[in-house]
Amino acid sequence: MPIQSLDFRGQPALALALPSGERAVVALHGAHVLSWTPADGVERLYLSPDAVFDGKAALRGGVPICWPQFNQRGALPKHGFARNLPWQPATDATEGELALVLQDDEATRALWPHAFRLRLAVTLAPRSLRIALTVQNTDGIPWRFTAALHSYLAVADIAAVRLEGLQGANRWDAVRDERQVEMAEALRFDGEFDSVYAAPAAPLKLVQRAGILEIEHSASCTETVVWNPGAALAARLADMPDDGYRHMLCVEAARIDDNVLLAPGAEWLGWQQLTVI
Repeated sequence: MPIQSLDFRGQPALALALPSGERAVVALHGAHVLSWTPADGVERLYLSPDAVFDGKAALRGGVPICWPQFNQRGALPKHGFARNLPWQPATDATEGELALVLQDDEATRALWPHAFRLRLAVTLAPRSLRIALTVQNTDGIPWRFTAALHSYLAVADIAAVRLEGLQGANRWDAVRDERQVEMAEALRFDGEFDSVYAAPAAPLKLVQRAGILEIEHSASCTETVVWNPGAALAARLADMPDDGYRHMLCVEAARIDDNVLLAPGAEWLGWQQLTVI
């Protein structure tokens, strides 16, 4: 199926669609997944209407790629640099796949002195979206990284949703800087929420009145990050409306607590799959 080139808020993007109606849109800037609509036409990703599309800034919403650093856990800019750079269409994309690549250059080596190749593959299936990040070490020495697929999931009202599947998981609550075991059968949200969980083996379920979204990720992603800014923090975010927090929940596939040590020539694959059930 052909890949369509388009202009999205003034920036180049690619779209992949199935005959059955599923569609995904990915920006070349940051290989950022901007939109996913299953055949029912309902947008499942949140993209801030105030996101800055200038080809430089990180985009608020969709699925940013955090690499080779998560958040501010290191010397690089927040969440690394992969989400802030232009990617190129892959020459090795398979049928039914939208793929982009990023390789080191003078600009990346000024920030992080290593050779690499990243490949982001977006694959659609009926009611399902799969996003896969492959990291390849093209250097002559090993190096370390952390990563996350920072998915902003669309919700009608954050106060009326629940996230199931994290009961019993080890949790670091970043808001309170506390470590604990999650006791709740389902997470509910009534203020700022920012926690890193040891990823469970079974898929999570985001439940709201419109239905259930199943969230699954690879075993190589050893953490699940759950984030909602709440009203006070959202009001301080210039690229999100004051009420934007009500319409999104980040549930991220991540590898952050233990850095990946990647040998020369080796590859690491991390993926997240979203399925409407």
